[in-house]
Amino acid sequence: MSEFGDALGTASEGSLFARAVSRATGRGKADESGPVVEGNCLNCGTELVGSHCHICGQKAHLHRTLSAVGHDLVHGVLHLDGKLWRTLPLLAWRPGDLTRRYIAGERADFVSPMAMFLFTVFLMFAVFQAVGFTTPTDISAPDMKQFGSVLEKEQAQLKDKRKDLVASLEETTDQAEASRIRSAIDEVDQDIASIETGRSVIEGDKKGGKSNLNITIGNPTGSEFMKHLNEKWRKNPGLMLYKLQSNSYKFSWLLIPLSLPFVWLLFAWRREFKAYDHAVFVTYSLAFMSLVFIVLSLMGKIGVGLPWLFTIFSTIAPLHIYRQLKQAYGLSRWSTIWRLIVLLFAIFVVIALFLQILLFLGAF
Repeated sequence: MSEFGDALGTASEGSLFARAVSRATGRGKADESGPVVEGNCLNCGTELVGSHCHICGQKAHLHRTLSAVGHDLVHGVLHLDGKLWRTLPLLAWRPGDLTRRYIAGERADFVSPMAMFLFTVFLMFAVFQAVGFTTPTDISAPDMKQFGSVLEKEQAQLKDKRKDLVASLEETTDQAEASRIRSAIDEVDQDIASIETGRSVIEGDKKGGKSNLNITIGNPTGSEFMKHLNEKWRKNPGLMLYKLQSNSYKFSWLLIPLSLPFVWLLFAWRREFKAYDHAVFVTYSLAFMSLVFIVLSLMGKIGVGLPWLFTIFSTIAPLHIYRQLKQAYGLSRWSTIWRLIVLLFAIFVVIALFLQILLFLGAF
């Protein structure tokens, strides 16, 4: 094992040394393990003028090293390069400035909003898996028969209580006491009726013997689709929770089109702001929120309590949205505040719509 480690370390050192040397080499062709720099583009044959071909965009400086393979792997998966480290500070501290500069055309130095969003969402779910923040898979459906027996026992106790109250009513001669006992009997009768309704839902009515749970819980219309969805949740809630989590990752991009109409409404009379501006704003904002969730999940892993985590998020999220609104759209303080308040309410609507979509997708 130590020999393998030494060999791996030597190979890494050699690779890094070759890469450092290759950067110092001039124009021309190197050996097969180093960089390759041609007078003409190796891809399309165009004569090279700078560091990249001005026709096809391929780099003039090519590497044939192990480190180059690792770089290509990371670049191919994330496509971030050094842009990430120029984007993150602005995304955290000056999100509106980042949004405005990207909209204005400064693209070369920053990660695009969608790439940043996809990267942060991928990283967030990876961290959730690592810290164990996942849906439980050992959830079983409730035992409806046992549930019904509990209700039956409680109903029997209420009936005994009613008998005692009726007996007390027959013995008393005080009108005030009799009135109090009659009120107590009425309350017991209401409790008995409520339990009887619950039993009929769980166990089925006496005539048909078929449970009405599908129609009563989560299905006021009794549609076939809602029956099907409710039945799947009853039979295997663990699987449905897993599908809910999986779909929330796969379809997280839906948060962008769901949020766009609400942001557009905030600036409907400001014609200088287009739908594209709002899309960049929303996407960068969602990317930052994903990063916040990553940090909070790591803090929770090391023992920070849930009240503190909630306080931190409920403080950072509105402040970040406020700064991004004010900087990106050049708003005054009051214009930013009222838009922030409306947007916070809109966020709850967006989350509710997103959850409804996930529940719909979970039925298939």
